[in-house]
Amino acid sequence: MEALDRATLAMVIDHTLLTPEATAADIIALSAEADELAVGAVCVSPNWVSLAHKSTGIPVASVVGFPSGNHLSGIKASEAAQAVSDGASEIDMVANLGWIASGEWSNIENEVAEVRKAIGAHVVLKVILETGLWSSEQIAAACKHSVSGGADYVKTSTGFHKVGGASLEAVRTMRNAVGPDIGVKASGGIRTTADALAMIEAGASRIGASATRAILNGVK
Repeated sequence: MEALDRATLAMVIDHTLLTPEATAADIIALSAEADELAVGAVCVSPNWVSLAHKSTGIPVASVVGFPSGNHLSGIKASEAAQAVSDGASEIDMVANLGWIASGEWSNIENEVAEVRKAIGAHVVLKVILETGLWSSEQIAAACKHSVSGGADYVKTSTGFHKVGGASLEAVRTMRNAVGPDIGVKASGGIRTTADALAMIEAGASRIGASATRAILNGVK
């Protein structure tokens, strides 16, 4: 992998604040920091999309079915459509983890397709798989069916599950499963420059992080 400069690395980071106790002041500060650092996107909870959209020139991403994935498919679709109406140009939806556990792949695919239909073709759609729970075979199958449903990216983790966040092994498995043309987002527990660069080397094309400044401070 060629060395990344600070600006290039910044552009692959989704600068993220999803803690449930976040305030309007926190979102405004996050947005200002996103502008300063020139990141690729700012990622916030659905209730903060409108404020973030007004507060930053950076693309806004929001989460759907977060963090459990156990919402009804129609609710996920409606939540996604509302976030887009409020200014989100990217949606990170949590897959139904029970369906992954039981191998109900047509349900995974159909749910992704329902959200895709609700947001239109122009919005970036990422599907969160909580990869720490699964075997390599399950991760690969979840990736393939998410893409068949219309996902632009597959994503490792919410960062809120007890199994932990992104791993290099999971990112490699995801990249191998989706090939070179679909995005892979590594998220959860990425706090240093070394962490981020290792994930990119493993195949990640996006990084979700709250420690963005610390990550970028490690490169020129």
